[in-house]
Order: sequence, then structure tokens, then C-alpha cells
Amino acid sequence: MATVVATVLQEERPDPALDPTAPAPRGRLARLASTRPDLLITLLLVAAVVLVQGLNIRNFPTVSDDEGTYLAQAWAIQHGHGLAHYSYWYDHPPLGWVQIAALSWIPALLWHGPLVVMNARVIMLPVSAAGSALVYLVARRIGLPRWSAALATVVFGLSPLSVTMQREIYLDNFAAVWMLGAFACALSPRKHLWHHIGAGVCAAVSVLSKETMVIAVPALLLALWRGSDKATRKFSLVGFLTAFGLLCAQYLLYATLKGELFPGPNHNSLIGAIEYQLGRGGSGDILRTGTVSNLTLHWWLVRDPLLIYTGAAASVLALAVRRLREVAVAGVLLIAVAFRPNGYLPAMYVIQVIPFMALAIAGVADAAVRGVLRLPLGRLARWHVTPRDVVAVLAIGLVGLAAPQWESGDETADTALSNDNYVAASNWIRANIPDPGHQRIVVDDAMWLDTVKDGFQPGLGAIWFYKVDLDPAVTKTLPHGWRDLDYVVLTSIIRQDPNGLPTVRAAIAHSTTVATFGTGDQQITIQKVNRDGSGQ
Repeated sequence: MATVVATVLQEERPDPALDPTAPAPRGRLARLASTRPDLLITLLLVAAVVLVQGLNIRNFPTVSDDEGTYLAQAWAIQHGHGLAHYSYWYDHPPLGWVQIAALSWIPALLWHGPLVVMNARVIMLPVSAAGSALVYLVARRIGLPRWSAALATVVFGLSPLSVTMQREIYLDNFAAVWMLGAFACALSPRKHLWHHIGAGVCAAVSVLSKETMVIAVPALLLALWRGSDKATRKFSLVGFLTAFGLLCAQYLLYATLKGELFPGPNHNSLIGAIEYQLGRGGSGDILRTGTVSNLTLHWWLVRDPLLIYTGAAASVLALAVRRLREVAVAGVLLIAVAFRPNGYLPAMYVIQVIPFMALAIAGVADAAVRGVLRLPLGRLARWHVTPRDVVAVLAIGLVGLAAPQWESGDETADTALSNDNYVAASNWIRANIPDPGHQRIVVDDAMWLDTVKDGFQPGLGAIWFYKVDLDPAVTKTLPHGWRDLDYVVLTSIIRQDPNGLPTVRAAIAHSTTVATFGTGDQQITIQKVNRDGSGQ
């Protein structure tokens, strides 16, 4: 191990391949390693990330309602139903699930399994591959050596928290990759105007994929300032802002042309959705035990405490290192938003922070190594201990600390079977509910596409449980309330919310369990609604 570390530290020395007297390396791999080492390293790292994330991707983690929602919205685009499977209410800009729709041909090539969300997760592998390659590229463009850039990529793609979150079909994964692309363009060594316009395009696509990614834009502007030539900087800034502004304005233009920019009777609106998002109840202080935000933080820490603690600390420390400042500012801004008093903190928010934490960790590690190499060792030199030996010992210690934690987390991700209950419930519905075209079944969005696939009418036959009480277009088709429903598939997602949904709650209260799958919090039951009023 010490030999490996010493070899890595010597990579900044002149490349022997550049010596005209050196013999030409044999074999394609050897020639690629000598002429394009960054490309070879990137390919190897991307392959490792895709392999670890791809193993068991269908079975872990448990499918979520958000994944089903984005897939259902992508399905609506593909089948000409508009931007959503119900009326589009500007919950998020639509570009994220437009990309999902564009990639949805990939699962059909590989699997035709029983649960749509499980099979569709494979579309996240090219997204993770692109993100890993861009982390390496950004690391190199902020001046990190190859070993440090590789470390950033490993942290980004192989942390147990990354493996879990980047497998899931979240808009945040698309937004993070596009923001990394924006940083790569802004820091391009060619300092070309078109690269800076490209940074504006990538940043706009990122924000239109998930609006909260706008938090990182000030850091991107700092990167653009550093990455542009002083003589042409004003043109670069104008080009960036024009591209970013024009693309983001399309969202406003869409709402305006539909007459849905401002709130009004009988229609959704962009301003109304923003007011709802800003006014929705927060999830509590992240540091206060028992709040939803604190539980979210605890869940992140269970998956990978090393990434969260060292990433947060490195983001702050990196502010003191000039060449790391842009990624540090992005990380600190995103972390600060998570610490808002009583702010809303969804579990997938961490996806946006991970790439900047990974870059900060690698950058601080590089700065620490450089510092150790400059240390006078005094008496230690008598025993032939060099600074490189000290770095090697420290590296071995850190790997020994992190490896068992990561090995355990990634093993769970690659072996657990978390979706068996959903598969069993979906199979039961398919086999035991006759004439689905004339039945009404209430499900969470993780199963909505499966029930549509089984023949239930999209929207009013297969009903996303929120819509039963909250969508007037659905409610008016239920003149007798819960008596107009036939089945409720009671999952942990629905159990968390029925108190705010009186019709769903009444349907569950007047129903009989006809099938049960699993136990505990993840139990799924099929409830047959009794229209005569009897129930549990």
C-alpha cells in the first residue's frame, strides 16, 4: 500500500512517454495509459461505479412514490397526455421527466419484470456514469492531481449513500449532473466564449430539471469569473447570463401562454405553485431530535456518516483554498439551506450536495498531502522516514477506517431484496381482480403505472391516492365519496397520509383485507371496499 501511495504521489513528474528516446509502449491499453491517462482512469472509474450501482438496482432501495410520480409524468408525455398524468400543477419544472421519457426506451431492452419502477431504474446508470466522469473532469479543471480527482469520483459514485440515492429515479440526479457540466464548461482551460455560453445552457437545464439547484448558481458564477480571460470576461458573463436567462424564461413563457402564470379560479398557476411551496409546512430544525429533518439527517448518517461529516467539514475548510473555493461555496450554500430553521428538507436533497462534498474532500486531501510533504521531519529523518512515508501511513489509516463502513453499506445495497412486497401485491392484483377496466383502485404512484398496465383506466380507474381528495377533476367523478371506490392498496406511503385525505380514510375504514404481503412498516394490504358500510 505504501508503494502504491508513493507511486501516485510521483505522478506529477515528467511523463516518460514524452521522451522521444523512450521505446513505444506495447498494446492498446499501454498506449492509452501513456498518451491519455485521464481518459483511461475515467473509463475505469465509470465502469466501477456502473458495476456497483447496477448490481441489484431493481431490488434496493424500496421503490418510492416520487419515483413513480416522475415515471408516470414521463409516461403522460410519451402517450400524449400532456406534462403529467393528472393536471400539471407546476410542482416542478417538467424538464426532468422529459429526460426520463427520452431515456425510457432503455429498460425495454433489458427487462420486462412485474414492477415498472424497478425495471425503469436502469435509466439512472448512464446518468451516474456521466456524473462520475464530470466529477473527475471538474476535479482536474480546478487543479487537482489525478489521484485526488480519482478520489473525488470514488466518493461521488461508490459511497453507500451515493449508491442508494443515485439508483433512484429522482430529478435531483439529473440536475446535479447538468450542474457539474456547467462547472466543467465554466472552468474550461480554453476559456472560449462558447464554453461559457454552454455553461449557461447546462445551468439552465439543471435548474429546469430541479429548481433547487439554483442555489449553486452563485458558485458557478465564481467559477466562470475564474475560468474566463480578463480581456473577454464581460462577454463571457453576458453570454452565460443570456443563455441561462433565455432558457429559464421558457418556463415562465409556457405558463403565460397557457394563462396559468397568476392564480385564478378553476386553473393551476405557476405563481400559485410557488406560493404553495414557500408556504408549505417545514420539516423542522435539522438539529432538533424528533423532527422530520432530523430523521432525514439520521437516515443519511446511517447510510454513510463518513461522507456527511467529512464532506461538511471539508466544504468549510476548502473555502480557505483558492482553487477549491468555487466548489466549496456551492457545498456550503447547499448545506446552509438544509440548516434553515423549520425549512422543508426532502430525503433526495442530499443528491445535490454529494458532488460538491466529494470534490471538497478530495481537494482538502490534496492540500493536506502537499502540506505534509513540505513538513520538516526533524528526528524522524534519522530513521530514514520521509514525508512520503508519513503520507502513506496516513492514507493506509484512512482507507482502513473507510473501507469496512463502505463495504458493509455497498454489500447491503447489492444484496438486499426490498421490493418483494410490491412485486407480490402487483402480481395478486393482476391475477385476482377481474374486469380491471371497470374497477376503481386507489394506489400510491409507485404502483400506478403497473395498475394502468394491468388494464385499469388511467386517472379515474387507477387513482393516485392524493387525487381522490385533492383534485377536483377526480373528486367530481366520485359523487358518493368512498362508496365509488372498489379497492385501496394500503402501503406505507398511504399510511403516512390518510388523515389529510378524508375520502381515502373512509374507504380504508369501510373495507376488508383480502390479501396481505410482508410485515411491519413495509407491509402492503389489499383492501376491498364494502359499499354496504361494513368494514374493519
